[in-house]
Amino acid sequence: MKSLALSALPRTQTRRKGARKIRNGGRIPAIIYGRHNPPQNLEIDAKQFDELVHKAHTEIVLVDLTVEGDTKPARLALVQAVQHHPLSGKVLHLDFHEVKADETVSIEVPVEAVGVPDGVKNGGGTLEHVRFRIRVRCLPKDLPEQINVDVTNLKVGETLHIGEIVPPPGVELLGDKKIPVLAVAAPVTEAAAETTAAPAAVEAAKQPEMIKEKKEEPAADKKK
Repeated sequence: MKSLALSALPRTQTRRKGARKIRNGGRIPAIIYGRHNPPQNLEIDAKQFDELVHKAHTEIVLVDLTVEGDTKPARLALVQAVQHHPLSGKVLHLDFHEVKADETVSIEVPVEAVGVPDGVKNGGGTLEHVRFRIRVRCLPKDLPEQINVDVTNLKVGETLHIGEIVPPPGVELLGDKKIPVLAVAAPVTEAAAETTAAPAAVEAAKQPEMIKEKKEEPAADKKK
């Protein structure tokens, strides 16, 4: 993965109100950490980060991070985590993991299915993503934007596991080799759908119908 240039400002406001002020000013609160330097709070220009992600087509980006006023040269870092607002999708916070060019890094990357499975094309099955990301270990320069998996030979009822995926050169796939990643599920027939729906219908029929009875008005006292 090729590193992209990104600039940052040192951040002095760390409380919640300070973070809100930073965001209102068009910047993103961030932090950079790693084994070689103490953690440092930063501010990133939101527009510049959006352009960087658009150029890389992914949020897993390797950057040459230059901090204003820092005597150190540009720091090689991975965008380790991106926190989004749950409704607007706006980036709220960034985590950068500082790395060295000659040391291995470990990070989760997306899994992308390539081709149409035989079980989908000829068997009417459905391709299912059991895992959308796989953790990899490699040098920063070898870091893939995604893991492409050829699924054209996958038949109905078959599953691809981590151990069956061929990683790109220089990349090691981490995790239990038996963990499923992609699978082709059998098509659901009308009979099977009816069988699944039948117990629910029977259970609903067993429920007593709730009828609200109108309360009788108390008889008025007779005058003596």
